[in-house]
Amino acid sequence: MLEIKNPAQIAKMREAGLVVAAIHAATRETAVPGATTKDLDDVARKVLAEHGAKSNFLGYGGFPANICTSVNDVVVHGIPSADTVLQDGDIISIDCGAIIDGWHGDAAYTAFVGSGHSAELVELSRVTEESMWAGVAAVAKGNRLVDISRAIEGYIRRQPRPASGKYGIVEDYGGHGIGSQMHMDPHLLNYVERKRGRGPKLVPGFCIAIEPMINLGTAKTHVLEDDWTVKSNDGSWSSHWEHSVALTEDGPLVLTAPDGGKAKLASLGITAAPDPLA
Repeated sequence: MLEIKNPAQIAKMREAGLVVAAIHAATRETAVPGATTKDLDDVARKVLAEHGAKSNFLGYGGFPANICTSVNDVVVHGIPSADTVLQDGDIISIDCGAIIDGWHGDAAYTAFVGSGHSAELVELSRVTEESMWAGVAAVAKGNRLVDISRAIEGYIRRQPRPASGKYGIVEDYGGHGIGSQMHMDPHLLNYVERKRGRGPKLVPGFCIAIEPMINLGTAKTHVLEDDWTVKSNDGSWSSHWEHSVALTEDGPLVLTAPDGGKAKLASLGITAAPDPLA
């Protein structure tokens, strides 16, 4: 059963989403050479406390931190540590969430640490982010879940191939429903698998976290002995972008974007729903 939200519940999710956006802004400033990934987690904890919110990552399935910090060839679920020091030229994907009055927000972004990054890495992050927005643009009344998957994969496949030969769309992890829990039905693939069918129809009140993960090489991954950290099998570096999105009667609302997705959706020819907190 899908959890369909009413406008008051979406407004609460928007509150949580803005806390997530604040964590993103604060951690971007902290993700510099010499900082540890624990420093980033400490910053996130402070932002959560300032907003009277709770982390939906801390304690989830035993996860020991407030955010995930995934550096270079770590695809997702990297655990913050005082021993992981960011170096000039690294990339890091920061995934975090927040709970306000029982309602969840969840989003991720990839940041460049220092300078000197190759054009190939810059393009990897751009393609991942833009494929996410292609998925967001497919959140429309009358569409089905597979239309989001098709939009994400289609965007990636249309891009020029990197020097490594291909973009590996990670298959073992994907997007998910979100609302009164962080992870809910439906599971969202970042590619089309025909045997899964078309999935549920998108209706007002439907909320989904859209999060493509792309490796600069293989799509295959493995989990380290800590039972959390996911790495690419061939050591290729990875990018991860995510937003939580609500479909309203007036169109999509990007719950975790500071402007609700207004500017980016407008560039794609789509009018974002009014912000319930504006």
